[in-house]
Amino acid sequence: MAFASRLAGSAVGLGIGATILASSLYNVDAGHRAVIYDRFQGVRNFVKGEGTHFLVPILQRPIIYDVRTRAYMVKHQRASTQDLQQTIISLRVLSHPDVNKLPTVYSEIGLNYDEVVLPSVSQEILKSVVAQFNADQLLTMREQVSTQIRENMTERARDYNIVIDDVAITNLAYSKEFMRAVENKQVAHQKAERYKFIVARTEQEKKAAIIAAEGESEAAKLLSESIESAGRGFLEIRKIEAAKEIAEKLSHASNVTYLPGGGNVLYQLH
Repeated sequence: MAFASRLAGSAVGLGIGATILASSLYNVDAGHRAVIYDRFQGVRNFVKGEGTHFLVPILQRPIIYDVRTRAYMVKHQRASTQDLQQTIISLRVLSHPDVNKLPTVYSEIGLNYDEVVLPSVSQEILKSVVAQFNADQLLTMREQVSTQIRENMTERARDYNIVIDDVAITNLAYSKEFMRAVENKQVAHQKAERYKFIVARTEQEKKAAIIAAEGESEAAKLLSESIESAGRGFLEIRKIEAAKEIAEKLSHASNVTYLPGGGNVLYQLH
């Protein structure tokens, strides 16, 4: 009976010990870090890396942070350009917390650091950067605008111990009035280019006609000079050449019949 009591007591002790041991261990997965909150000392000023670690049960608890880069979408932010055009811009921000500053991040911001900091910071930076460009420049210099937004956000987020990895403009829209004005401008530009082409073609045709007329005039002049110098003999030679050319063409035609000159055709056949 005494042995059974001792065995039961040992089992209870082992169970309690196992429970205490299990509650004293915690795991930090890959891509994560842990901050320890102590009931007496508050947030401890160190960061636990990946692996299994010990803590004091009841008095301490781990705060697990995902320190991998993650995306945050800043949607439909309104901003005015330098020429006072209203734009609606959406951003994709890639960020992660500064690992060495995680105790400060937890004390001042909490676990959802991106949802707390990035909306206000992105809106502030976006409005200040967009105000430096005209509306048409946002389209033609989009990469430069994204770079400037990223640089400014990186510097501003550093105050909150957040590292900005990348910022990209995912959507850029204007008011309907501005888009209509842009479309009308493009149509007018296309018409102007077409008119330029028509004018250039007309000029070329005009020059070609002048050159052709000058060539015909020069040919007539040379012909007149040849006639004057050679007399009627030149014309007779040209007639012979023309007749020879006609005869050669007719000789190759299958539907041409030669008739003897002078006399009755039927009589000659008889």
